[in-house]
Amino acid sequence: MRSVRVGASKIAVLALVAVLGVVLPAHPASAHGQLAMSDPVQDSTVDKPRAEVALYFTEQPASFAWFTVTAPSGLRVEGGWRTGEPKRLDKPVQEYFMVDGKFEPRSYNTGFPALVPVSHWPEQGLYTAAYQTVASDGEAVKGQLRFTYSGPVTPAPAGWTAPTAGPSEALTRALNKEGAPPATVGPTQGPQQAQPPVSAPAPVKTPFVLTDWLIPALLIVGVGLMIGLAARRAPVQPEKKRRKAALR
Repeated sequence: MRSVRVGASKIAVLALVAVLGVVLPAHPASAHGQLAMSDPVQDSTVDKPRAEVALYFTEQPASFAWFTVTAPSGLRVEGGWRTGEPKRLDKPVQEYFMVDGKFEPRSYNTGFPALVPVSHWPEQGLYTAAYQTVASDGEAVKGQLRFTYSGPVTPAPAGWTAPTAGPSEALTRALNKEGAPPATVGPTQGPQQAQPPVSAPAPVKTPFVLTDWLIPALLIVGVGLMIGLAARRAPVQPEKKRRKAALR
């Protein structure tokens, strides 16, 4: 009897998984303004000193974006950041937007750079370039780029002081969604070049649809009833038959 019940339960669970897989397909990621390309690339090795790290996004970073470059010992070696000429991406990047209740893809072929100067290379090992900004739809854009430096050690410039400042108040407020982010423009510090306009789509509000949760809820209730019925219908041997079977 127990084996019959277990078998019925397994079948019901498998049926639930299969139905939910059809009814509730996985939603694609809808992150916007993501990092699309970098120089150096992720997990690569740099064997010569270089003046800057280049990060290319699918849209121009916000003016209050925050970038750091950290040496293996934890010493920061960045010197602010600036914009630059947009560059064609090595391969297109696809981002998804909610339109009329459905995710629709859009392909991006151009990368908008944040050029982060590196003051010097104090040691060999694993370096980390981190970034924090806000996309045009108000969503946070955060991440890290790691690469190994194997080139010669270079001294710090005369009078150089390691930066210690954290994200600006404007960035913190935007990340906490305490207000709409300002227009996505280049940084206020450092040289800035003219950028072509970025046509960022406005987010579309999707009305609440009852069936979005009602269908899977009904499926779960129905499968539960199937399990209960299967357990009740399982044949039960009379006590006498079980005893005879045991004597045999």
